[in-house]
Amino acid sequence: MNTQTDPFIGGRAQDSAIFDLIKQETLRQELVLRLIPSENYASKPVREATGSILTNKYSEGLPGRRYYQGQKYIDKLENLCIERAKAVFNGEHANVQPYSGSVAVLACYFAVCQAGDTVMGPRLDHGGHLSHGHKVNLTGKLFNMVQYGVNQQTEVVDMDEVRELARQARPKMIIAGGTAFPRNVDFEAFAAIAKEVGAVLVADMSHTAGLIAGKAYPQPFPHVDIMVTTSHKTLRGPRGALIVCKHEWAQKIDTAVFPLLQGGPHQHTQAGIGVALFEAQQPAFREYAANIVRNSKALAQTLMEGGLRLISNGTDNHLILADVTSMGWEGGKPAAVAMEKAGIELNANMIPFDKGSAFKPSGIRLGTPSLTTRGMGTEEMKKVGELMLRVLKDPSANEDNLRRIRAEVQELCLAFPVPDYFV
Repeated sequence: MNTQTDPFIGGRAQDSAIFDLIKQETLRQELVLRLIPSENYASKPVREATGSILTNKYSEGLPGRRYYQGQKYIDKLENLCIERAKAVFNGEHANVQPYSGSVAVLACYFAVCQAGDTVMGPRLDHGGHLSHGHKVNLTGKLFNMVQYGVNQQTEVVDMDEVRELARQARPKMIIAGGTAFPRNVDFEAFAAIAKEVGAVLVADMSHTAGLIAGKAYPQPFPHVDIMVTTSHKTLRGPRGALIVCKHEWAQKIDTAVFPLLQGGPHQHTQAGIGVALFEAQQPAFREYAANIVRNSKALAQTLMEGGLRLISNGTDNHLILADVTSMGWEGGKPAAVAMEKAGIELNANMIPFDKGSAFKPSGIRLGTPSLTTRGMGTEEMKKVGELMLRVLKDPSANEDNLRRIRAEVQELCLAFPVPDYFV
C-alpha cells in the first residue's frame, strides 16, 4: 500500500490545512487570557477518550436495550458514566446521551410537559438562555413561557417576586439557573415555590456543574427534581451534556432523549464525559473549584476598585457581568473587540434592564475557569484586572496602548503555561 497517497494513512501529513489550523489555535489558546466563562481546558485524557475509536460505533437505545449488535463494551462504558454522574451530583438516575445542552434542556420540557403547557424560566436579558423560553427558540414557540428576571435595584433574583409570579401563572415546570448569573441559585427557595404551585423544578447548571462537583456551589439535590448540564465549561469535559434526576423522572427523561429527540448517542463523547467525571471525583478537583471562586472574587474586587460597574456588585461563583458604559464605552461589543486586540478574551453580553439590544449590548461577561486551570491565583487576578482596566479606561481603543498590553498579557501567559495534563 502506498502510504504517500492513501488518505487513511498519514492523514495529518495529507491534510495539512486542517492540522495547521489546529496548531495555530493551540498556540493562540496558550498566548491569550481566556476569560470567556463557558470555556476551559479539557485534559489530555478527556481529549484522548473523545478522539478514540469509539467514534466508530453506533449504539441506539440504552444499555441492555440496543438496536445494534456489538454492545458488550459500549454498555459497560455507558453504565460506568451513568454511575459516575449519579455519584458526582448525588442523583438517583442519569442520562449521559444528550448531544448538547440545548437538547438536554429540551428533553426536560418534553419529559415534564405537553406542548402549550406553562413553563417559568429566566429572561435571556436577565441571565437566562435561549432554551429557557426565548421567542426565537423552539421552547418559546411550543410552550407558554412566563419569564422572571432580577430586581432592578439589587440585580439579583427576588424570590418573593418569583413566588408571586408562580402563583399567578401556575407553571407545570420552573427552570432555575442560567448563563449569566453572577450570584448563586437558592435551590431551597425555588423548591418551596415549586412545591407550593405543583411545579417540577429543573436546575440548569450548565455553567456551574464543575463548582457543584467540587463543592464550591450550593448542591441542587435533594431540592430539585431534575438537573441538566453541559459537560464542558467548569466541569472540564468534552462538548456534550447530561441529565441527572430523581427516580420518578428516569423513564420520561430517557425516552425524551431517545427516541424523541436523538438517534444514536456519541459514545466517544460519553467516554470523555466519563473521564471528566472521574477527574471531578479527585481531591485536586475540589481545590480547583474553590480556587475558581476565590479568583473570581479577587478579579471582581479589582475591577470594581478601578471604577467598573459590576452587575449585583460582585460575584458568588465563576462569572462576572459588567456594564462597560460605566467607563465611557458605547457598548460591550467594541469593548470585547478591544480586549481581544490586547490578548484578553471575553464576550459582549446583555445586562439586566439593558438600554441596548442583543446586537448592541451594554455589558461584557467574563470568568475565571480557564485561568484557574492554568494555575493562576488571586495575585494574578489582580494583575489581570489591572490589564483589563487599562483597556477599559481608553474607550478610544488606542492601538499602541493595546499592543503594549498584549505584550504584557503574553508575558503573563508564558509564566503560566497550560499544564502538560491539559495540552
